[in-house]
Amino acid sequence: MSSSQAEGVIRTIIREIAQTCLSRGQSLSETLIAFMVKAVVLDPRNQFNVDRTLTKQDVQKLIELCVDRLMDQTSPTLNTIKMQVYFDMNYTSRREFLEVQQKVLQSRLPSLSREITDSRAKTREDLKSLYGKIVSYVIQRSNLGSATDISTVRETTAALQSVFPQAQLATFMSLLKQDKEQQLSELALIVSGIRLFNKDSRKGGEGIQNLPAVLNETLPAAAADIESELAGCERLAWQYTALLEKICERNECPVHPDLLKQALYNTRQHEAFLRLILVGFTVRESLIRSLVRRSSCQPHFTALASLWTGLEGEMLLLSMLTNVASGLRAFLSAQSLLSPDQVELLLHGLQVQTDADRCSVTAEERVVESEMSSCEWCFPESTAHFEDVPLQYKGFCGFTLVKNNGLLLPGNPKIGVLKHKEKYYAFSSRSAAYEFASKADEFIAAAVEMAKRQPELIQLLQLHQEFASVTPYSESGEKLLVKTISKSDASMQTETHPLETNIVKSYEWNEWELRRRAIKLANLRNKVTRSMQTHASHMRRHNSTQTFLPKDAVSQTKRDGESSVPKAQVYLSGLRGGTNMMKLDLTRAVDE
Repeated sequence: MSSSQAEGVIRTIIREIAQTCLSRGQSLSETLIAFMVKAVVLDPRNQFNVDRTLTKQDVQKLIELCVDRLMDQTSPTLNTIKMQVYFDMNYTSRREFLEVQQKVLQSRLPSLSREITDSRAKTREDLKSLYGKIVSYVIQRSNLGSATDISTVRETTAALQSVFPQAQLATFMSLLKQDKEQQLSELALIVSGIRLFNKDSRKGGEGIQNLPAVLNETLPAAAADIESELAGCERLAWQYTALLEKICERNECPVHPDLLKQALYNTRQHEAFLRLILVGFTVRESLIRSLVRRSSCQPHFTALASLWTGLEGEMLLLSMLTNVASGLRAFLSAQSLLSPDQVELLLHGLQVQTDADRCSVTAEERVVESEMSSCEWCFPESTAHFEDVPLQYKGFCGFTLVKNNGLLLPGNPKIGVLKHKEKYYAFSSRSAAYEFASKADEFIAAAVEMAKRQPELIQLLQLHQEFASVTPYSESGEKLLVKTISKSDASMQTETHPLETNIVKSYEWNEWELRRRAIKLANLRNKVTRSMQTHASHMRRHNSTQTFLPKDAVSQTKRDGESSVPKAQVYLSGLRGGTNMMKLDLTRAVDE
Protein backbone atom coordinates (compact mmCIF):
# COMPACT_ATOMS: atom_id res chain seq x y z
CA MET A 1 0.00 0.00 0.00
CA SER A 2 1.40 3.37 -1.00
CA SER A 3 1.73 6.24 1.43
CA SER A 4 -1.15 8.14 -0.20
CA GLN A 5 -3.44 5.13 0.09
CA ALA A 6 -2.44 4.64 3.73
CA GLU A 7 -3.20 8.29 4.49
CA GLY A 8 -6.58 7.89 2.80
CA VAL A 9 -7.40 4.86 4.97
CA ILE A 10 -6.38 6.72 8.12
CA ARG A 11 -8.51 9.73 7.21
CA THR A 12 -11.46 7.41 6.59
CA ILE A 13 -11.00 5.75 9.99
CA ILE A 14 -10.74 9.12 11.74
CA ARG A 15 -13.85 10.41 9.97
CA GLU A 16 -15.86 7.33 10.89
CA ILE A 17 -14.77 7.52 14.54
CA ALA A 18 -15.71 11.22 14.67
CA GLN A 19 -19.16 10.49 13.24
CA THR A 20 -19.74 7.64 15.69
CA CYS A 21 -18.75 9.80 18.66
CA LEU A 22 -20.91 12.65 17.36
CA SER A 23 -23.89 10.34 17.12
CA ARG A 24 -23.34 9.50 20.80
CA GLY A 25 -23.27 13.16 21.78
CA GLN A 26 -19.51 13.81 21.81
CA SER A 27 -17.91 16.26 19.35
CA LEU A 28 -14.15 15.55 19.29
CA SER A 29 -11.35 17.10 17.28
CA GLU A 30 -9.56 15.15 14.60
CA THR A 31 -6.26 15.80 16.37
CA LEU A 32 -7.44 13.94 19.47
CA ILE A 33 -8.92 11.09 17.41
CA ALA A 34 -5.74 10.69 15.33
CA PHE A 35 -3.63 10.45 18.47
CA MET A 36 -5.97 7.88 19.97
CA VAL A 37 -5.87 5.79 16.78
CA LYS A 38 -2.09 5.55 16.82
CA ALA A 39 -2.01 4.96 20.58
CA VAL A 40 -4.44 2.03 20.21
CA VAL A 41 -2.40 0.55 17.37
CA LEU A 42 0.84 0.69 19.36
CA ASP A 43 -0.67 -0.77 22.53
CA PRO A 44 0.62 -4.38 22.60
CA ARG A 45 -2.51 -5.51 24.46
CA ASN A 46 -4.58 -4.88 21.32
CA GLN A 47 -2.34 -7.16 19.20
CA PHE A 48 -2.14 -4.97 16.11
CA ASN A 49 0.73 -5.71 13.76
CA VAL A 50 1.98 -2.43 12.33
CA ASP A 51 4.12 -4.22 9.72
CA ARG A 52 1.18 -5.62 7.75
CA THR A 53 -1.84 -4.12 6.06
CA LEU A 54 -4.93 -3.82 8.21
CA THR A 55 -7.85 -6.04 7.19
CA LYS A 56 -11.49 -5.03 7.41
CA GLN A 57 -11.78 -6.89 10.71
CA ASP A 58 -8.74 -4.99 12.03
CA VAL A 59 -10.20 -1.66 10.94
CA GLN A 60 -13.53 -2.43 12.59
CA LYS A 61 -11.78 -3.56 15.77
CA LEU A 62 -9.66 -0.41 15.74
CA ILE A 63 -12.71 1.83 15.38
CA GLU A 64 -14.53 0.10 18.22
CA LEU A 65 -11.54 0.34 20.59
CA CYS A 66 -11.01 4.01 19.80
CA VAL A 67 -14.69 4.83 20.26
CA ASP A 68 -14.78 2.99 23.60
CA ARG A 69 -11.76 4.93 24.88
CA LEU A 70 -12.99 8.27 23.60
CA MET A 71 -16.46 7.80 25.10
CA ASP A 72 -15.15 6.87 28.56
CA GLN A 73 -15.63 10.28 30.16
CA THR A 74 -14.57 9.02 33.58
CA SER A 75 -11.13 7.91 32.40
CA PRO A 76 -8.29 10.04 33.79
CA THR A 77 -6.16 8.93 30.84
CA LEU A 78 -8.57 10.44 28.32
CA ASN A 79 -8.78 13.67 30.30
CA THR A 80 -5.00 13.90 30.49
CA ILE A 81 -4.68 13.44 26.73
CA LYS A 82 -7.38 16.06 26.18
CA MET A 83 -5.48 18.40 28.48
CA GLN A 84 -2.28 17.85 26.48
CA VAL A 85 -4.02 18.49 23.17
CA TYR A 86 -5.80 21.56 24.53
CA PHE A 87 -2.58 23.04 25.90
CA ASP A 88 -0.69 22.41 22.69
CA MET A 89 -3.42 23.96 20.55
CA ASN A 90 -3.85 27.08 22.70
CA TYR A 91 -0.44 27.83 24.21
CA THR A 92 2.15 29.40 21.94
CA SER A 93 5.47 31.11 22.43
CA ARG A 94 5.65 34.88 22.76
CA ARG A 95 7.18 35.34 19.32
CA GLU A 96 4.57 33.22 17.55
CA PHE A 97 1.71 34.81 19.47
CA LEU A 98 2.83 38.34 18.62
CA GLU A 99 3.33 37.36 14.97
CA VAL A 100 -0.25 36.06 14.82
CA GLN A 101 -1.60 39.20 16.46
CA GLN A 102 0.37 41.36 14.05
CA LYS A 103 -1.06 39.43 11.10
CA VAL A 104 -4.59 39.86 12.48
CA LEU A 105 -4.02 43.60 12.82
CA GLN A 106 -2.55 43.86 9.35
CA SER A 107 -5.45 41.89 7.83
CA ARG A 108 -7.81 44.78 8.67
CA LEU A 109 -5.74 47.38 6.82
CA PRO A 110 -4.96 46.13 3.26
CA SER A 111 -8.18 47.40 1.71
CA LEU A 112 -7.89 50.85 3.32
CA SER A 113 -4.18 51.02 2.49
CA ARG A 114 -4.93 50.12 -1.11
CA GLU A 115 -7.54 52.87 -1.38
CA ILE A 116 -5.00 55.42 -0.12
CA THR A 117 -2.06 54.32 -2.26
CA ASP A 118 -4.15 53.90 -5.45
CA SER A 119 -6.00 57.19 -5.05
CA ARG A 120 -5.81 59.72 -7.92
CA ALA A 121 -7.52 62.59 -6.12
CA LYS A 122 -7.42 65.92 -7.90
CA THR A 123 -10.29 68.03 -6.64
CA ARG A 124 -10.44 69.60 -3.21
CA GLU A 125 -13.22 67.26 -2.10
CA ASP A 126 -11.25 64.20 -3.20
CA LEU A 127 -8.13 65.42 -1.35
CA LYS A 128 -10.17 66.02 1.80
CA SER A 129 -11.63 62.52 1.57
CA LEU A 130 -8.14 61.06 1.06
CA TYR A 131 -6.83 62.87 4.14
CA GLY A 132 -9.75 61.48 6.16
CA LYS A 133 -8.84 57.97 5.03
CA ILE A 134 -5.25 58.55 6.16
CA VAL A 135 -6.57 59.62 9.60
CA SER A 136 -8.71 56.47 9.76
CA TYR A 137 -5.72 54.35 8.75
CA VAL A 138 -3.58 55.86 11.51
CA ILE A 139 -6.25 55.17 14.13
CA GLN A 140 -6.73 51.55 13.08
CA ARG A 141 -3.00 50.94 12.75
CA SER A 142 -2.21 52.36 16.19
CA ASN A 143 -5.17 50.63 17.85
CA LEU A 144 -5.61 53.69 20.09
CA GLY A 145 -9.32 54.31 20.18
CA SER A 146 -12.11 53.84 17.69
CA ALA A 147 -12.25 55.39 14.23
CA THR A 148 -15.95 56.19 14.82
CA ASP A 149 -15.30 58.20 18.00
CA ILE A 150 -15.43 61.92 17.20
CA SER A 151 -12.98 62.99 19.92
CA THR A 152 -10.46 60.36 18.83
CA VAL A 153 -10.77 61.46 15.18
CA ARG A 154 -10.29 65.13 16.10
CA GLU A 155 -7.25 64.47 18.27
CA THR A 156 -5.67 62.19 15.65
CA THR A 157 -6.32 64.75 12.90
CA ALA A 158 -4.67 67.50 14.94
CA ALA A 159 -1.63 65.32 15.66
CA LEU A 160 -1.38 64.31 11.99
CA GLN A 161 -1.59 67.91 10.77
CA SER A 162 1.37 68.84 12.98
CA VAL A 163 3.66 66.45 11.08
CA PHE A 164 1.80 65.95 7.78
CA PRO A 165 -0.34 68.92 6.77
CA GLN A 166 -2.93 68.51 4.05
CA ALA A 167 -0.82 70.66 1.72
CA GLN A 168 1.69 67.78 1.41
CA LEU A 169 -0.83 65.42 -0.17
CA ALA A 170 0.40 66.35 -3.65
CA THR A 171 3.94 65.28 -2.75
CA PHE A 172 2.57 62.12 -1.15
CA MET A 173 0.63 61.15 -4.27
CA SER A 174 3.72 61.53 -6.46
CA LEU A 175 5.55 58.79 -4.54
CA LEU A 176 5.75 55.15 -5.55
CA LYS A 177 3.29 52.75 -3.96
CA GLN A 178 5.96 51.12 -1.80
CA ASP A 179 7.13 54.53 -0.56
CA LYS A 180 3.53 55.51 0.21
CA GLU A 181 3.04 52.41 2.36
CA GLN A 182 6.27 53.09 4.23
CA GLN A 183 5.29 56.70 4.89
CA LEU A 184 1.89 55.62 6.15
CA SER A 185 3.55 53.27 8.66
CA GLU A 186 5.88 56.04 9.82
CA LEU A 187 3.02 58.49 10.19
CA ALA A 188 1.05 55.98 12.25
CA LEU A 189 3.99 55.59 14.66
CA ILE A 190 4.63 59.32 14.96
CA VAL A 191 0.97 60.23 15.52
CA SER A 192 0.60 57.42 18.09
CA GLY A 193 3.63 58.72 19.95
CA ILE A 194 2.22 62.26 19.94
CA ARG A 195 -1.12 61.09 21.33
CA LEU A 196 0.61 59.01 24.04
CA PHE A 197 2.79 61.98 24.97
CA ASN A 198 -0.29 64.20 25.18
CA LYS A 199 -2.01 61.63 27.41
CA ASP A 200 0.98 61.57 29.74
CA SER A 201 0.93 65.38 29.79
CA ARG A 202 -2.85 65.33 30.43
CA LYS A 203 -3.48 67.31 27.25
CA GLY A 204 -5.34 64.62 25.37
CA GLY A 205 -5.30 60.88 24.86
CA GLU A 206 -9.01 60.30 25.27
CA GLY A 207 -10.05 56.71 24.74
CA ILE A 208 -6.53 55.36 25.43
CA GLN A 209 -6.43 52.77 28.16
CA ASN A 210 -3.85 53.16 30.92
CA LEU A 211 -2.03 49.92 30.19
CA PRO A 212 0.77 50.25 32.78
CA ALA A 213 -1.74 50.68 35.60
CA VAL A 214 -3.91 47.82 34.34
CA LEU A 215 -0.94 45.47 33.99
CA ASN A 216 0.47 46.38 37.38
CA GLU A 217 -2.88 45.50 38.91
CA THR A 218 -3.85 42.36 37.02
CA LEU A 219 -0.47 40.65 36.65
CA PRO A 220 0.28 40.11 40.38
CA ALA A 221 -3.29 38.96 41.00
CA ALA A 222 -3.17 36.47 38.11
CA ALA A 223 0.24 35.17 39.21
CA ALA A 224 -1.02 34.73 42.77
CA ASP A 225 -4.01 32.71 41.50
CA ILE A 226 -1.72 30.43 39.49
CA GLU A 227 0.60 29.95 42.47
CA SER A 228 -2.33 29.01 44.68
CA GLU A 229 -3.67 26.55 42.11
CA LEU A 230 -0.19 25.11 41.66
CA ALA A 231 0.17 24.58 45.41
CA GLY A 232 -3.11 22.65 45.50
CA CYS A 233 -2.06 20.56 42.51
CA GLU A 234 1.28 19.70 44.15
CA ARG A 235 -0.46 18.74 47.39
CA LEU A 236 -2.79 16.37 45.53
CA ALA A 237 0.12 14.80 43.64
CA TRP A 238 1.99 14.16 46.90
CA GLN A 239 -1.11 12.56 48.44
CA TYR A 240 -1.68 10.26 45.45
CA THR A 241 2.00 9.30 45.46
CA ALA A 242 1.78 8.36 49.15
CA LEU A 243 -1.35 6.28 48.46
CA LEU A 244 0.36 4.42 45.61
CA GLU A 245 3.39 3.69 47.80
CA LYS A 246 1.04 2.35 50.46
CA ILE A 247 -0.60 0.06 47.90
CA CYS A 248 2.77 -1.18 46.62
CA GLU A 249 4.15 -1.89 50.09
CA ARG A 250 1.10 -3.26 51.96
CA ASN A 251 -0.99 -4.56 49.04
CA GLU A 252 -3.88 -2.47 50.32
CA CYS A 253 -6.07 -1.33 47.45
CA PRO A 254 -9.03 0.83 48.56
CA VAL A 255 -9.00 2.34 45.06
CA HIS A 256 -8.04 0.52 41.89
CA PRO A 257 -4.28 1.11 41.45
CA ASP A 258 -4.57 1.78 37.73
CA LEU A 259 -7.13 4.54 38.27
CA LEU A 260 -5.00 6.03 41.01
CA LYS A 261 -1.93 6.04 38.75
CA GLN A 262 -3.88 7.65 35.94
CA ALA A 263 -5.10 10.29 38.38
CA LEU A 264 -1.49 10.89 39.44
CA TYR A 265 -0.48 11.33 35.79
CA ASN A 266 -3.33 13.78 35.33
CA THR A 267 -2.21 15.80 38.36
CA ARG A 268 1.45 15.79 37.40
CA GLN A 269 0.64 16.94 33.88
CA HIS A 270 -1.51 19.75 35.23
CA GLU A 271 1.35 20.70 37.55
CA ALA A 272 3.82 20.82 34.65
CA PHE A 273 1.53 23.07 32.59
CA LEU A 274 0.89 25.40 35.53
CA ARG A 275 4.63 25.75 36.11
CA LEU A 276 5.10 26.66 32.47
CA ILE A 277 2.32 29.26 32.68
CA LEU A 278 3.78 30.66 35.91
CA VAL A 279 7.15 31.07 34.20
CA GLY A 280 5.32 32.97 31.47
CA PHE A 281 3.84 35.29 34.11
CA THR A 282 7.28 35.89 35.60
CA VAL A 283 8.77 36.75 32.23
CA ARG A 284 5.82 39.02 31.46
CA GLU A 285 6.32 40.89 34.73
CA SER A 286 10.00 41.61 34.05
CA LEU A 287 9.32 42.67 30.46
CA ILE A 288 6.45 44.93 31.46
CA ARG A 289 8.58 46.66 34.10
CA SER A 290 11.29 47.22 31.53
CA LEU A 291 8.85 48.60 28.95
CA VAL A 292 7.20 50.93 31.47
CA ARG A 293 10.58 52.21 32.64
CA ARG A 294 11.72 52.87 29.08
CA SER A 295 8.46 54.46 27.99
CA SER A 296 8.51 56.92 30.89
CA CYS A 297 11.84 58.39 29.78
CA GLN A 298 11.50 58.05 25.98
CA PRO A 299 11.46 61.42 24.21
CA HIS A 300 11.04 60.13 20.64
CA PHE A 301 7.50 59.66 19.42
CA THR A 302 8.21 56.63 17.20
CA ALA A 303 10.09 54.83 19.96
CA LEU A 304 7.32 55.63 22.44
CA ALA A 305 4.72 54.18 20.08
CA SER A 306 6.80 51.00 19.62
CA LEU A 307 7.08 50.54 23.38
CA TRP A 308 3.33 51.01 23.77
CA THR A 309 2.77 48.34 21.12
CA GLY A 310 4.96 46.04 23.22
CA LEU A 311 2.77 46.73 26.25
CA GLU A 312 -0.33 45.86 24.23
CA GLY A 313 1.30 42.59 23.19
CA GLU A 314 2.12 41.73 26.80
CA MET A 315 -1.50 42.50 27.76
CA LEU A 316 -2.73 40.05 25.13
CA LEU A 317 -0.20 37.44 26.25
CA LEU A 318 -1.37 37.81 29.84
CA SER A 319 -4.95 37.26 28.73
CA MET A 320 -3.92 34.17 26.74
CA LEU A 321 -2.06 32.64 29.69
CA THR A 322 -5.01 33.28 32.01
CA ASN A 323 -7.45 31.70 29.55
CA VAL A 324 -5.24 28.63 29.09
CA ALA A 325 -4.89 28.16 32.84
CA SER A 326 -8.65 28.36 33.33
CA GLY A 327 -9.27 26.03 30.37
CA LEU A 328 -7.10 23.31 31.91
CA ARG A 329 -9.50 22.97 34.84
CA ALA A 330 -12.03 21.22 32.61
CA PHE A 331 -9.74 18.18 32.36
CA LEU A 332 -8.96 17.64 36.06
CA SER A 333 -10.49 14.22 36.60
CA ALA A 334 -8.00 13.51 39.40
CA GLN A 335 -9.84 15.82 41.77
CA SER A 336 -13.15 14.04 41.19
CA LEU A 337 -11.71 10.55 41.69
CA LEU A 338 -11.59 10.90 45.47
CA SER A 339 -13.19 13.51 47.67
CA PRO A 340 -10.99 15.34 50.20
CA ASP A 341 -12.61 13.39 53.03
CA GLN A 342 -11.85 10.07 51.35
CA VAL A 343 -8.24 11.09 50.74
CA GLU A 344 -7.85 12.13 54.38
CA LEU A 345 -9.33 8.83 55.55
CA LEU A 346 -7.04 6.78 53.34
CA LEU A 347 -4.01 8.76 54.44
CA HIS A 348 -4.78 8.30 58.13
CA GLY A 349 -1.56 7.43 59.94
CA LEU A 350 0.48 7.89 56.77
CA GLN A 351 3.08 10.59 56.36
CA VAL A 352 2.78 12.53 53.12
CA GLN A 353 6.20 13.59 51.85
CA THR A 354 6.68 16.50 49.51
CA ASP A 355 9.14 16.36 46.63
CA ALA A 356 11.55 18.51 48.64
CA ASP A 357 11.23 16.16 51.64
CA ARG A 358 12.10 13.16 49.49
CA CYS A 359 15.18 14.91 48.15
CA SER A 360 16.30 15.95 51.64
CA VAL A 361 15.99 12.36 52.93
CA THR A 362 18.32 11.07 50.21
CA ALA A 363 20.62 14.10 50.23
CA GLU A 364 23.37 12.21 52.08
CA GLU A 365 23.29 9.28 49.65
CA ARG A 366 25.86 9.62 46.91
CA VAL A 367 26.81 7.29 44.12
CA VAL A 368 30.33 5.93 44.61
CA GLU A 369 31.96 6.00 41.21
CA SER A 370 34.39 3.22 42.08
CA GLU A 371 31.47 0.84 42.64
CA MET A 372 30.08 1.62 39.16
CA SER A 373 33.26 2.47 37.29
CA SER A 374 31.86 1.28 33.97
CA CYS A 375 29.28 4.08 33.96
CA GLU A 376 29.69 7.81 33.59
CA TRP A 377 28.26 9.91 36.43
CA CYS A 378 27.71 13.65 36.79
CA PHE A 379 27.81 15.49 40.12
CA PRO A 380 27.06 19.11 41.08
CA GLU A 381 30.65 19.90 42.04
CA SER A 382 32.21 18.39 38.91
CA THR A 383 29.74 19.37 36.18
CA ALA A 384 29.37 22.88 34.78
CA HIS A 385 25.78 24.19 34.67
CA PHE A 386 24.58 21.11 36.54
CA GLU A 387 21.13 22.62 37.16
CA ASP A 388 20.57 22.95 33.40
CA VAL A 389 21.31 19.30 32.54
CA PRO A 390 18.30 17.94 30.55
CA LEU A 391 17.04 15.01 32.62
CA GLN A 392 15.11 12.19 31.00
CA TYR A 393 11.56 11.39 32.15
CA LYS A 394 11.19 15.05 33.25
CA GLY A 395 13.38 14.32 36.27
CA PHE A 396 11.36 11.34 37.54
CA CYS A 397 13.11 8.14 38.61
CA GLY A 398 13.16 5.64 35.74
CA PHE A 399 13.87 2.69 38.04
CA THR A 400 10.78 3.35 40.18
CA LEU A 401 8.70 3.91 37.05
CA VAL A 402 9.49 0.39 35.82
CA LYS A 403 9.77 -1.56 39.07
CA ASN A 404 6.67 -0.09 40.73
CA ASN A 405 4.52 -0.40 37.61
CA GLY A 406 4.29 3.25 36.67
CA LEU A 407 4.82 5.03 39.99
CA LEU A 408 6.25 8.54 39.52
CA LEU A 409 8.83 9.53 42.12
CA PRO A 410 10.94 12.65 41.65
CA GLY A 411 14.64 12.00 41.17
CA ASN A 412 17.33 13.63 43.26
CA PRO A 413 20.16 14.80 40.97
CA LYS A 414 22.47 15.34 43.96
CA ILE A 415 22.72 11.56 44.35
CA GLY A 416 24.38 11.42 40.96
CA VAL A 417 23.14 11.72 37.40
CA LEU A 418 23.81 8.83 35.06
CA LYS A 419 24.99 9.70 31.57
CA HIS A 420 24.03 6.88 29.22
CA LYS A 421 24.19 7.26 25.44
CA GLU A 422 24.30 11.06 25.69
CA LYS A 423 21.19 11.13 27.89
CA TYR A 424 20.93 11.95 31.58
CA TYR A 425 18.92 10.07 34.23
CA ALA A 426 18.15 11.02 37.84
CA PHE A 427 17.09 8.59 40.57
CA SER A 428 15.20 8.61 43.86
CA SER A 429 17.85 6.63 45.77
CA ARG A 430 21.37 5.28 45.41
CA SER A 431 20.18 1.68 45.17
CA ALA A 432 17.81 2.67 42.35
CA ALA A 433 20.72 4.33 40.55
CA TYR A 434 22.86 1.17 40.84
CA GLU A 435 20.06 -1.09 39.63
CA PHE A 436 19.20 1.13 36.67
CA ALA A 437 22.84 1.62 35.65
CA SER A 438 23.55 -2.11 35.66
CA LYS A 439 20.75 -2.73 33.12
CA ALA A 440 20.12 0.68 31.62
CA ASP A 441 19.00 -0.47 28.17
CA GLU A 442 16.49 -2.93 29.64
CA PHE A 443 14.94 -0.31 31.90
CA ILE A 444 14.74 2.21 29.06
CA ALA A 445 12.99 -0.32 26.83
CA ALA A 446 10.61 -1.21 29.66
CA ALA A 447 9.73 2.45 30.14
CA VAL A 448 8.90 2.72 26.44
CA GLU A 449 6.66 -0.35 26.65
CA MET A 450 4.88 1.17 29.63
CA ALA A 451 4.27 4.36 27.66
CA LYS A 452 2.63 2.26 24.94
CA ARG A 453 0.08 1.09 27.51
CA GLN A 454 -0.31 4.56 29.04
CA PRO A 455 -0.13 7.01 26.09
CA GLU A 456 -0.36 10.09 28.32
CA LEU A 457 3.18 9.30 29.51
CA ILE A 458 4.56 10.17 26.06
CA GLN A 459 3.87 13.85 26.64
CA LEU A 460 4.28 13.82 30.40
CA LEU A 461 7.73 12.19 30.38
CA GLN A 462 8.87 13.81 27.11
CA LEU A 463 9.27 10.53 25.20
CA HIS A 464 8.78 12.12 21.78
CA GLN A 465 12.00 10.74 20.32
CA GLU A 466 10.94 7.15 21.04
CA PHE A 467 7.46 7.87 19.66
CA ALA A 468 8.18 10.25 16.80
CA SER A 469 5.33 8.79 14.75
CA VAL A 470 2.80 8.71 17.58
CA THR A 471 2.14 12.37 18.34
CA PRO A 472 0.11 13.91 15.50
CA TYR A 473 -0.09 17.22 17.28
CA SER A 474 3.07 19.26 17.46
CA GLU A 475 5.38 18.29 20.26
CA SER A 476 4.76 21.03 22.77
CA GLY A 477 7.70 19.91 24.84
CA GLU A 478 9.95 20.55 21.86
CA LYS A 479 8.20 23.74 20.79
CA LEU A 480 7.35 25.52 24.01
CA LEU A 481 9.93 24.63 26.62
CA VAL A 482 13.35 26.25 26.40
CA LYS A 483 15.53 23.14 26.25
CA THR A 484 19.03 23.20 27.64
CA ILE A 485 21.68 22.84 24.98
CA SER A 486 23.67 19.76 25.88
CA LYS A 487 25.69 19.94 22.66
CA SER A 488 26.59 22.91 20.55
CA ASP A 489 28.85 23.74 17.66
CA ALA A 490 31.81 25.86 18.68
CA SER A 491 34.62 27.43 16.73
CA MET A 492 37.64 29.48 17.56
CA GLN A 493 40.22 31.42 15.60
CA THR A 494 43.80 32.29 16.46
CA GLU A 495 46.36 34.43 14.70
CA THR A 496 48.83 32.63 12.49
CA HIS A 497 51.75 34.04 14.45
CA PRO A 498 50.63 35.89 17.58
CA LEU A 499 54.16 37.19 18.26
CA GLU A 500 55.87 39.19 15.55
CA THR A 501 59.32 37.92 16.55
CA ASN A 502 58.32 34.32 15.84
CA ILE A 503 57.52 34.91 12.19
CA VAL A 504 59.94 32.91 10.06
CA LYS A 505 60.64 35.00 6.99
CA SER A 506 62.12 32.09 5.12
CA TYR A 507 59.09 29.85 5.63
CA GLU A 508 57.72 28.42 2.39
CA TRP A 509 54.65 26.21 2.09
CA ASN A 510 55.16 25.29 -1.58
CA GLU A 511 56.83 21.92 -1.96
CA TRP A 512 58.32 22.79 -5.35
CA GLU A 513 59.86 25.96 -4.00
CA LEU A 514 61.52 23.92 -1.25
CA ARG A 515 62.87 21.52 -3.88
CA ARG A 516 64.27 24.42 -5.88
CA ARG A 517 66.04 25.70 -2.80
CA ALA A 518 67.43 22.27 -2.04
CA ILE A 519 68.86 21.95 -5.58
CA LYS A 520 70.38 25.41 -5.29
CA LEU A 521 72.07 24.54 -2.00
CA ALA A 522 73.36 21.27 -3.49
CA ASN A 523 74.94 23.15 -6.37
CA LEU A 524 76.68 25.54 -3.99
CA ARG A 525 78.78 22.68 -2.66
CA ASN A 526 80.67 22.58 -5.97
CA LYS A 527 81.21 26.34 -6.17
CA VAL A 528 83.98 28.60 -4.84
CA THR A 529 83.28 31.94 -3.31
CA ARG A 530 85.70 34.72 -4.36
CA SER A 531 85.90 38.33 -3.31
CA MET A 532 87.81 41.34 -4.56
CA GLN A 533 88.10 45.03 -3.81
CA THR A 534 88.28 47.93 -6.20
CA HIS A 535 89.36 51.50 -5.79
CA ALA A 536 85.74 52.59 -5.85
CA SER A 537 84.88 50.40 -2.87
CA HIS A 538 88.08 51.04 -0.94
CA MET A 539 87.60 52.60 2.49
CA ARG A 540 83.84 52.48 2.11
CA ARG A 541 83.29 50.26 5.09
CA HIS A 542 83.32 51.78 8.56
CA ASN A 543 85.38 49.86 11.06
CA SER A 544 85.69 50.52 14.75
CA THR A 545 88.02 49.07 17.34
CA GLN A 546 88.25 49.41 21.05
CA THR A 547 91.47 49.42 23.15
CA PHE A 548 92.22 49.62 26.81
CA LEU A 549 94.51 52.37 28.13
CA PRO A 550 97.80 51.28 29.79
CA LYS A 551 97.52 50.49 33.42
CA ASP A 552 99.38 52.69 35.91
CA ALA A 553 101.75 50.54 38.01
CA VAL A 554 104.19 51.38 40.83
CA SER A 555 106.75 49.34 42.77
CA GLN A 556 108.72 49.89 45.95
CA THR A 557 112.07 48.47 47.14
CA LYS A 558 113.67 48.40 50.55
CA ARG A 559 116.80 50.41 49.60
CA ASP A 560 117.06 53.75 47.91
CA GLY A 561 120.19 54.37 45.78
CA GLU A 562 121.31 57.29 43.68
CA SER A 563 124.35 58.31 41.57
CA SER A 564 125.60 61.61 40.07
CA VAL A 565 127.97 62.09 37.11
CA PRO A 566 129.46 65.37 35.88
CA LYS A 567 127.58 67.12 33.18
CA ALA A 568 129.30 67.04 29.81
CA GLN A 569 130.59 70.44 28.66
CA VAL A 570 132.27 71.02 25.29
CA TYR A 571 133.61 74.39 24.10
CA LEU A 572 134.23 75.18 20.46
CA SER A 573 136.56 78.06 19.65
CA GLY A 574 137.27 79.84 16.37
CA LEU A 575 133.71 79.93 15.20
CA ARG A 576 133.60 83.63 14.57
CA GLY A 577 135.49 84.38 11.47
CA GLY A 578 138.34 82.07 12.25
CA THR A 579 139.61 79.41 10.00
CA ASN A 580 140.83 77.04 12.64
CA MET A 581 138.22 75.66 14.97
CA MET A 582 139.20 74.02 18.20
CA LYS A 583 137.20 71.71 20.40
CA LEU A 584 137.90 71.80 24.07
CA ASP A 585 136.44 69.21 26.49
CA LEU A 586 135.73 71.00 29.72
CA THR A 587 133.95 68.08 31.41
CA ARG A 588 135.19 67.44 34.88
CA ALA A 589 136.51 64.12 35.85
CA VAL A 590 134.32 61.66 37.67
CA ASP A 591 136.63 61.15 40.54
CA GLU A 592 137.03 64.81 41.38
